[in-house]
Amino acid sequence: MGRDDTIMMVVAHSDDQILGPGGAMAKYAKEGKHIITVICSYGEGSHPHFKKEIITKIREQEAERADKIIGGEKIIFFSASDGKIKDEIDSLGLKDSLSKLFIQYKPGKIFTHADDEALPDHIAVNKLVLEVYDTLHTSSKFTADIYSFGVWRFFKLKNRTNPRLVVDISKTFKIKIKALGAFKSQQLAMLSLKWSIYVKAFIHGFKNNVRFAEEFYKIR
Repeated sequence: MGRDDTIMMVVAHSDDQILGPGGAMAKYAKEGKHIITVICSYGEGSHPHFKKEIITKIREQEAERADKIIGGEKIIFFSASDGKIKDEIDSLGLKDSLSKLFIQYKPGKIFTHADDEALPDHIAVNKLVLEVYDTLHTSSKFTADIYSFGVWRFFKLKNRTNPRLVVDISKTFKIKIKALGAFKSQQLAMLSLKWSIYVKAFIHGFKNNVRFAEEFYKIR
């Protein structure tokens, strides 16, 4: 069984964990939960004119600062190439690495990308998480609730009949926005997303009679 006091996020790039469930994670951290984040790629492709080791270090530091803001406990990087996660799952042994982390931390809840996202890396991470989890679950080594979130889509297109998890982030929304500010190298890219973050939080909150909320779909 998973530990109810431990929550794990498995994401593609170093800012996805804030863009998606950042408000919920800040709330869970305030409740005393242990927040563990697994990031498959640094997202170094965002600055192709920089040397890989330079932007990798920048994005690692930004992720660490953001994690500190939301109250996270640990970040683990898998170092897959940006845009090539699907192609490198086997060569980097990502299934085995993630399996070991699931067994080590035994999170009660796991949050990852939805399978209807626009970016191939996001879809690859969704499949990676589910394949690893299903293997462990089938062999009775581990069980948990897995929830999906969207970053680059506004409306949910698939699995809309799945059970929903709604998290009231009225008291942690400002923390999420502050954490996003830690990603200074991504400010231009954030401009195309920031409006949707506000709108989605407001709409989900309105539907659930709170000021701001994040909504997730249970996929396992």
